[in-house]
Amino acid sequence: MDTHRQHPKRLEILIVPEHAEGRDAAHLAEVAIRSAVVEATGETGASGYPRYAGGGLVADVDPGTRTVEALLVDGSELDYGLSARVREPDPE
Repeated sequence: MDTHRQHPKRLEILIVPEHAEGRDAAHLAEVAIRSAVVEATGETGASGYPRYAGGGLVADVDPGTRTVEALLVDGSELDYGLSARVREPDPE
């Protein structure tokens, strides 16, 4: 893991059915059952990746691959059959 790389300050996490195909952000946004914009906390999670939090989600995200390595939804692990995807949040 490259610790010198600048990590994004904000990301959007989409909770989608595990069978959702592709990585097209527009499609994933349509099929998401929940989403939240999360902010970098400045902490490193147990996974070793930067921690993000917001909207009831706490996630460790690999900034290089935009993969969610650990996730709590309202304090619980993600339900079986669901997966988390990351995209850049819409500009405000």
